[in-house]
Amino acid sequence: MQSFEITPIGTVRNHRTDVQDTDNWGAVRSTITVDERFGEACLQGLEGFSHVEVLFVFDQFPDDGDYREPRPYRGRADLPPVGIFAGRGPRRPNRIGVTSCAIASVDGRELTVVGLDAVSGTPVIDLKPTMEEFRAVDVKQPQWVSDLMSDYFKP
Repeated sequence: MQSFEITPIGTVRNHRTDVQDTDNWGAVRSTITVDERFGEACLQGLEGFSHVEVLFVFDQFPDDGDYREPRPYRGRADLPPVGIFAGRGPRRPNRIGVTSCAIASVDGRELTVVGLDAVSGTPVIDLKPTMEEFRAVDVKQPQWVSDLMSDYFKP
């Protein structure tokens, strides 16, 4: 298969540093500083949106490289085993994360968001405004996911 090289466009800064601390992201404010090569107007127009999709790399999470066998979600024996593509955690083949975050402010090359579940120092690989027309409708998921995620974005 073809491989790709991706260069980060910016970096996350916030108070979260522990990659094992995986809940309560709701009130986390993060500032994404976009690299100067994009210029001071690179975020212009983003302030008109309420949310932005942040694509980032789980670069600080250890990679075990074996994705063939389903594993209990989050390593918890009380949760069902799922294949690698049935979860959103950091144990991923390309270690890419994506989160739709509320935009708090846009200032030059600095974008402040709320609810980004990435630790400080995380490389950002892209930003896309969240648009109503691209959002899924009638999302369905197992009840155990709803139960598990009920505290994920709480402050």
